[in-house]
Amino acid sequence: MQPVKLSSDDRARALERLGSEEIDVLVIGGGVVGAGAALDAATRGLNVGLVEARDWAAGTSSRASKLIHGGLRYLEMLDFGLVHEALRERGLMIQRLAPHLVRPVPFLYPLSHRVWERPYVGAGVLLYDTMSGSSRVSRGMPGHRHLSKRRALKVAPALSPNSLVGAVQYWDAQVDDARHTMSLIRTAASYGALVANRAKVVRYLREGERVVGAVVADQETGERIEVRAKQVISATGVWTDETQALAEASSVHVRASKGVHLLVPRESIDSTSGLILRTEKSVLFVIPWGRHWIVGTTDTDWDLDKEHPTATAADIDYLLDHVNRVLSTPLTRDDIEGVYAGLRPLLSGSDDQTSKLSREHLVGTPVPGLVVIAGGKYTTYRVMAKDAVDEAVRGLDSDQVVPASVTHDVPLVGADGYRAMWNRRAPLAQRSGLPVARIEQLLRRYGSIVGELLDLIEADPTLAEPLPSSNAYLKAEVVYATSHEGARSVEDVLARRTRVSIESKDRGTESAEVTAALMAEVLGWTDERTAREADAYVRRIAAERHAQEQPDDATAVQGLTGPTAFPGAPAPGNPSGRQAIA
Repeated sequence: MQPVKLSSDDRARALERLGSEEIDVLVIGGGVVGAGAALDAATRGLNVGLVEARDWAAGTSSRASKLIHGGLRYLEMLDFGLVHEALRERGLMIQRLAPHLVRPVPFLYPLSHRVWERPYVGAGVLLYDTMSGSSRVSRGMPGHRHLSKRRALKVAPALSPNSLVGAVQYWDAQVDDARHTMSLIRTAASYGALVANRAKVVRYLREGERVVGAVVADQETGERIEVRAKQVISATGVWTDETQALAEASSVHVRASKGVHLLVPRESIDSTSGLILRTEKSVLFVIPWGRHWIVGTTDTDWDLDKEHPTATAADIDYLLDHVNRVLSTPLTRDDIEGVYAGLRPLLSGSDDQTSKLSREHLVGTPVPGLVVIAGGKYTTYRVMAKDAVDEAVRGLDSDQVVPASVTHDVPLVGADGYRAMWNRRAPLAQRSGLPVARIEQLLRRYGSIVGELLDLIEADPTLAEPLPSSNAYLKAEVVYATSHEGARSVEDVLARRTRVSIESKDRGTESAEVTAALMAEVLGWTDERTAREADAYVRRIAAERHAQEQPDDATAVQGLTGPTAFPGAPAPGNPSGRQAIA
């Protein structure tokens, strides 16, 4: 399978074909589940379209905890089916589907009670390991181990000696969620899916009660395109209720729960392992993330603007307070380099505590021709996608024979040959003139197709220079994001194709002009458009910083969405500056 580009021309061709051909399945929503559904359908031989109103992974799928895990706490809830399913998917991703993007990470569970807690936690972690495979080879990572207090403090010297009597260490996995989702989309496109971001469904096409497609508004040109499809799959996460309302139907209900994460430098917490800490509501993770730690998450109900979830001063204080309970040297606001907030789509229930709502997924058919998939967790995206496509296949003509799902055996772009390419990182460094450590960084982001990026540097050596905000990312990655990965705005590049917006102290503002200029060469922007794009990003970051100083959600969101949030600049996710189409 030869990876295809997600260039401007490819996007235009996809929209043109979607408007002129009847397809088998139209998928709405460019998050991980929608991307997975497009790949699942395309690899069954179906003609598939995938549209996303904003950027790929612009919602929940770029704002998660970056964990691929079974959910250790779900064992305590006796949700064995969900844990087993998620652990199976973790194994597939780390060993076959995306080994360049998904990798093992250790976690330390501090014990604070001398008698009962070690056997209780130990039994749970033993079951967790057993459910994921009986050996290190089948799991793709080491098994758990019990540590004394002395050994635990050697692993994590940052822990206050008074906060533990011992510990259990176990392994899970992590992923760059936005890059993983984008890779799914690029893989689906390589198998023939017609994909277009900045393309919003504004109305369903109907024949009687049946949905037979959708009207899609190109958010960049304003053009409206009628896309005819035998089946439509809505994979819109926290927007599930809204997309069902377009069909005047309502069978699946979703509540949004806000999760906030902080990023602090690695030197702020002296540890060789991540941490998992019990809170009064759920658990708190301290996750190794390159040169940073991710500290999160919160879990609060959200009923405000779903495009602009934001952290507040109260959220930040909550996370600092809970992590500082176990640290010998407390974190302060001065340690924080990045903050992000995302919304979890939880199947609605009667319990007011969102942490108790189901993480299981649900597939529904509110009207003929429309399949809705909702709930679930990032790790089980592939199963959710398979179930949604299975339901859509049942609605196709009875004489249309469709094979079963094969995505358990379909590596993502960059996965095939990754380990062999990793073994050749020294020759790659010699060829490119880059340090071996840099090649390793790039391999973990691009896998076996890293040569496409290195070709850009060979053609223009200035692209080997790092971005002003972060030495971790090269100018070549901006060009590649724009020419190969469908980036359409400065935010797309700095927030999702790279993670500069959360990993640098300035949150990418010092890179905005450079990024816009590099994108302009690929997209043909005018000087005026280039300046406007850079300015829009800087203003967005300023608004986010201001929101994070506010005491509550309503005040914070007003600062992001009010009439003075971005004076004179395009709305976030709307680079054309046009009014978003409702």
